[in-house]
Amino acid sequence: MAKDGTMRGGQRVGAGRKSKALTDKIADGRLNGAMVLPEPAEIEGADVPPVKEYLKAAQKNGKDLCAEEVYRDTWNWLKARGCEMLVNNQLIEQYAMSVSRWIQCEEAISEFGFLAKHPTTGNAIASPYVAMSQTYMKQVNQVWYQIYQIVKENCAVEYGGRNPQDDLMERLLTARKGN
Repeated sequence: MAKDGTMRGGQRVGAGRKSKALTDKIADGRLNGAMVLPEPAEIEGADVPPVKEYLKAAQKNGKDLCAEEVYRDTWNWLKARGCEMLVNNQLIEQYAMSVSRWIQCEEAISEFGFLAKHPTTGNAIASPYVAMSQTYMKQVNQVWYQIYQIVKENCAVEYGGRNPQDDLMERLLTARKGN
């Protein structure tokens, strides 16, 4: 506490040793404080929970929204690692919607170009789709890092390899073809 009675100072955000992933703790043989979830008893359930309607909604431009496909891919990736119950469905839905909106912005850039006409002066300006695309890509990365952090901290098996985030450019290219 400072002389003036205010609470200042102390540990800074991000200071200190970074926490290790659960797989690293298991490999080192040190499970101090690590909570390993028990293997579930025979649980039966759906492969993928029902996809919300807004992830399948028809778009104004007539093209399909690929959010449902991204949602299913991400859910299956999480299920393969046994972490599907640890990640909130809303987080997966937000990731899927952000990816599909990013793809829509990239398609609009391809269709209309990088320049637009100013509504009042008629001069050339930067396309608003470029800024929107960058914003959505930033959002996609932030949400993916949240999902990946949950998997990293709670997955007792190897969590590396291909993941839905690796397929973003492939998904963008196939969306352009109309597949």
